[in-house]
Amino acid sequence: MSAPSSLTRYEPGVVIPALLGITALVLFVNYEVSDRQALLLLIGSGLGFSLFHAAFGFAGGWRQFIRERRSASIRAQLLLVALVSLAFFPLLTGMLPGLSLHGAYAPAGISVLVGAFRFGIGMQLGGGCGSGTLYTVGGGHIKMLVTLVFFVTGSVIGSIHLPWWTQLPSLGKVSLLATFGWPLALGLQLLTLATLYLLVTGLEQQRFGKHEPLSRCRGQRTLLQRLVSGPWPVIWGAAGLALLSLATLLVAGHPWSITFAFGLWGTKLWAALGGDISSWSYWNHGYAAAALGRSVLADATSIMDIGIILGAILAAGLAGRFAPADPVRLRDILPAIAGGLLLGYGARLAFGCNIGGLLAGIGSGSLHGWLWLACGFAGNIIGVYLRQGFGLDKAVK
Repeated sequence: MSAPSSLTRYEPGVVIPALLGITALVLFVNYEVSDRQALLLLIGSGLGFSLFHAAFGFAGGWRQFIRERRSASIRAQLLLVALVSLAFFPLLTGMLPGLSLHGAYAPAGISVLVGAFRFGIGMQLGGGCGSGTLYTVGGGHIKMLVTLVFFVTGSVIGSIHLPWWTQLPSLGKVSLLATFGWPLALGLQLLTLATLYLLVTGLEQQRFGKHEPLSRCRGQRTLLQRLVSGPWPVIWGAAGLALLSLATLLVAGHPWSITFAFGLWGTKLWAALGGDISSWSYWNHGYAAAALGRSVLADATSIMDIGIILGAILAAGLAGRFAPADPVRLRDILPAIAGGLLLGYGARLAFGCNIGGLLAGIGSGSLHGWLWLACGFAGNIIGVYLRQGFGLDKAVK
C-alpha cells in the first residue's frame, strides 16, 4: 500500500491564494523597497508557518502550567531562549567583523515592571501573546481579530504615555555581556535557564509522576507529512524559531520584535483620519518619527508581522485547519477588548512583548528581559484567575 499523501487535508482555496500572496508581495517589496525587506518578509512567513504548526504560543503554555502544572510549552520556551542566547551572545560582542548588530537593550525599571505585568494579564484575557495573536489571526480565528484591533489601540495609547513612564525610577540599561563578558554571562544565563527548566519539570513530575517529552506529537504521520501540514512537536518549533531569530538578527541587524509595528499602524491610521499627533512626543523624534514618514513596508517589524500572518494562513491551509468553526460568543468580546488594550499598553511600557521584551531582551543579555519574565508571569497568574470571572475557564483546581 502506498503512503498517504502529505497533503491529505490540504485546502487549495487557502493554500494557493496564500502562496500567490506571499510571492507577489515578496516581488513587490523587493522591487519597490529593498531586497532586505523582501527577505525579512520571507523570514516572517517562516516564523508564522513554524508558530502555527508547533502551536507555539506563550499564553496557552503558561496557562497550562499555572492551572495544571503541564510544563512542555514552558520547557520549549526556555529551550528557545537558550538557543537564541547561544547564537546572540558572541555575535553581539563583534565576533563577525563588518556586521552592525544591535541587541534589545532597555532600562530595567518601573515601566517594564508595570508594563510586563499588564501584558501578562492581557495574554490570558485576550487569548494570546504578541506572536500568538498574529499566528492565530492568520489561522482565521475571528475572536483574535478583536484582540488585535485593541492590541493596536493599546499600543498607540501606550506610546503617548511612555515618556511619563520612562521618567520613573530605573536601573538604566544593564547589559550582562558588558558586565561579565560574554562567556561568563552566557554560562550564568544557561545555568539559570537550566534551573528553571528543572524546576518546572519537577513540578510536573510531582503532580503526574512523569513529564511530557518535548518530542511528543499527536497522530501517526510521515516526516514529510508532518513538515508540510503539521502538527509539529514543540521542540521542532523551538529549533525553527531559534534559527529564524538568528536570521532576523543577521538580516535586520536587530532581534525579532513585534509590537512596535502595532503602534505604528495605529498612529498612521489616526493621522490619516485627520487626527493631530503633533503632541505625541514618542512619534516626533528618532526612529519612530522616521518610520512614521515611510511606508509600513519599509519598517522591518511591520513587514515581518505581515509575513507571520501570511505564513500562518499558508500553514493553516496545508493543515486543513483554516478558519475554525468555533462560534464567537458575546461573552468572549469584552475580555478580548480588555486583553487587547492591556497587551498593547503593556508592551509599549515594557519595551516589547514576549518576543521583543522577553525573548530578544534575555537573548541579548539585557537585565530588563529577566524583569519582563518575572513580572509577565505574575500577570499571567492574575489573568488565569480573571478568566474564570469572565466565564472563559472553569475554576482552577
